[in-house]
Amino acid sequence: MQLLVVGPGCSRCKTLAQFTEQAAKELGIEYELNKVTDYKQIMALGIMMTPALVVNGNVKVSGKVPSIPEIKQILKESMEK
Repeated sequence: MQLLVVGPGCSRCKTLAQFTEQAAKELGIEYELNKVTDYKQIMALGIMMTPALVVNGNVKVSGKVPSIPEIKQILKESMEK
């Protein structure tokens, strides 16, 4: 599973990265977590509000930091597709 945490590297972005990694580990899924901090890349992804979470190329969350249970639900739904 490809996971992207998108944002300029603020504290909220770091929190989202930590929560996402913890959720993926708790679910026991194989994943690759990358961070996108370049504004041109952020705009190319069509993201207007950060932080954002992109799962397998689909923007799932933008402009907020979801809780770990919320992220786990997003990851579970993404695995089913």
